[in-house]
Amino acid sequence: MTKFIQSGRRRDLCLLLHDAGELQAQALKTRLERHYDERIEPKSFYGALDALESAGFVETHTEGLYDVYSLTDAGRARVDEHVDWVVERTRDVG
Repeated sequence: MTKFIQSGRRRDLCLLLHDAGELQAQALKTRLERHYDERIEPKSFYGALDALESAGFVETHTEGLYDVYSLTDAGRARVDEHVDWVVERTRDVG
């Protein structure tokens, strides 16, 4: 498992993108802030996205004035692997 999935914020960003397909940066930040129920500093938010992009898990393109983010095939595969891992560990809980 790579470090991107060890970071909760990076993992959660990937999960949101997995669900949505693609999102403008501000919409992605808003969804993450709602999940955490707190404001996220832009430097920290964009730092996490930059790290994911550098690792090849997220890609960005520009639509008009906005940056739009989506998972790469590698990012989608890592999220799927992580979800499988979580399901395996929680299957018999309860």
